[in-house]
Amino acid sequence: MLRLVFAGTPDFAASALAALHDAGHEIALVLTRPDQPAGRGQALRESPVKRLALARGLPLEQPRTLRDPALQDRLRALDADAMVVAAYGAILPAEVLAIPRHGCLNIHASLLPRWRGAAPIQRAIEAGDAETGVTIMQMDEGLDTGAMLLVARTPIDEDDTAGSVHDRLAELGARAIVDALAALERGELVATAQPDQGVTYARKLTRDDAAIDWTKPARSIVDRVRAFDPAPGATARLDDAAGTTIKVWRAAPWMGAGRKLPAPGTVLDVPGRLVVACGDGAVDLLELQKPGGRRLAVGEFLRGFGVAAGAGFVVPEPRSS
Repeated sequence: MLRLVFAGTPDFAASALAALHDAGHEIALVLTRPDQPAGRGQALRESPVKRLALARGLPLEQPRTLRDPALQDRLRALDADAMVVAAYGAILPAEVLAIPRHGCLNIHASLLPRWRGAAPIQRAIEAGDAETGVTIMQMDEGLDTGAMLLVARTPIDEDDTAGSVHDRLAELGARAIVDALAALERGELVATAQPDQGVTYARKLTRDDAAIDWTKPARSIVDRVRAFDPAPGATARLDDAAGTTIKVWRAAPWMGAGRKLPAPGTVLDVPGRLVVACGDGAVDLLELQKPGGRRLAVGEFLRGFGVAAGAGFVVPEPRSS
């Protein structure tokens, strides 16, 4: 068994920490981000990794920066075999990368070099990728540029959302890092440089990204809806006096559209449905949420929030990538 430092923050990372602890590795220290304000009251919220570490009695620190020389001295004194990093939320400086005997191993939620960066799960779904996975990577000073140590794959199904893929990859990543460390102990862990071809960057999500562009093809719109579930939720703004913004949680390409369609964003006359014209046809909105409401199937939604045929949704202004 290995002596480890673990650095991570969200649920994705907590799955890996639990697996490493269950596998018998010695967790010499857990690093996680400081508690963050959340919710309407902005009360401080502990990270999932912090909650797990406290529940299991693991040593824990929440440094504001990893560039603190005193923290780096404490890390050196731990004499760890390796540091495992999973969605920690801050860049590891070169001084920290060099401390563990076998360096720092990152659990990255994509098939590198595709989707380096902050939001690999959402960007893979948004792009219509057929598969994704987890890469265990030897960290260097670049942005997810280190050598690949182990790769685990999973398909992206048509009904997958960012939430369902996240949960699957969290389990996959937890198993993969345990397997990678077992191979490291046996001296069988082989590093493979990432190829220069196929590099893409998963830009951080913003609320502006969530706005549905009705000029896009139906499949592209549906993929964006899936990619932004559960957060921040794809949005559609009605072209009305109030500018009402509706969240769209589930959608499908509309198969009943005729050849002649109105302008993108226009609501079609389809009884009992909310079908909106788009760039190459129309999209059937299946689950929606009005401001201050809850997620509802379209039939129930329309009973409490009428949207007439011929009404329009705003087409957002183009934005740079």
